[in-house]
Amino acid sequence: MRAEAVGFDGAMCSDHLAPWGIRQGESGFAWSWLGAALASTSFSLGVVTAPGVRYHPVISAQAIATLEEMFPGRFWAALGSGELVNEHVTGDPWPTKDRRNARLGETVDVIRRLLAGEEVTHSGEIDVHRARVWSLPEAAPPLLGAAVTSETAAWVASWADGLATVAQPHDLLSRVVSAYADAGGRGPRVLQVHVSLEDTEEAALAVAREQWRHAAITDVSLWDIEQPEDFDARAGTPSDEQLHKGALVSHDAGELAERIANLARLGFDRVYLHGIGPDQTAFLDRAEHDLLPALRRAL
Repeated sequence: MRAEAVGFDGAMCSDHLAPWGIRQGESGFAWSWLGAALASTSFSLGVVTAPGVRYHPVISAQAIATLEEMFPGRFWAALGSGELVNEHVTGDPWPTKDRRNARLGETVDVIRRLLAGEEVTHSGEIDVHRARVWSLPEAAPPLLGAAVTSETAAWVASWADGLATVAQPHDLLSRVVSAYADAGGRGPRVLQVHVSLEDTEEAALAVAREQWRHAAITDVSLWDIEQPEDFDARAGTPSDEQLHKGALVSHDAGELAERIANLARLGFDRVYLHGIGPDQTAFLDRAEHDLLPALRRAL
């Protein structure tokens, strides 16, 4: 409610079982939060989720259908191929990226068919037996494709109702957007931007070092790390330069707004700001009085 009151006109969350480091400390169940958040606000909400391992796609389809039925036109889901830190708990082997994409492709097809009211039986990377979702919305919500690389962006363009990605260096992010468009991608392009906005540069860097140090990891894919402790061990003690590469770190809301706007101008329809610090009240105060007005001017 507070985010809507200060001027945000939408929100999104990530569906994690575990955090990206011990210092983050929390990782609640996204679907419980989504129901409460939708009931307490009037704007749209979305989730980035990875059906196919921890969630059987029939369960994901039921959850998606119920939220859209309860809150018509206000919910969307971005579907991705998963991260080991969340999915290892089933004990299943962690497949290669191409196998994960193949599984996701089958999962998307199953979910779409279930949301259309079909009875579905399927055998392949996932197995489904005579499944049907009984409580359905009048229309299925958008199913976006979650992608971080240009290769994945081009692939999700074949099935997604939109693209959801995260901020990264300008040239890499530009390739992601171009790959999606060149492959015929349709629908909204959604960007999540991680920001650390504090009263001083030193304080902003301290928050990034405490909460977002995993962004310094370059020797292995973040999707292939199993435990929060492993993220911490691999990140070590990041330099200020590494922290600046992992999030937009600043004490100056105007300067931060311009950097966000430069990324948005690559072709995004929606920008979601993630204040990485634990004090969300302070972040929302700065957003209301400084960051959002500056960002609207910049855009």
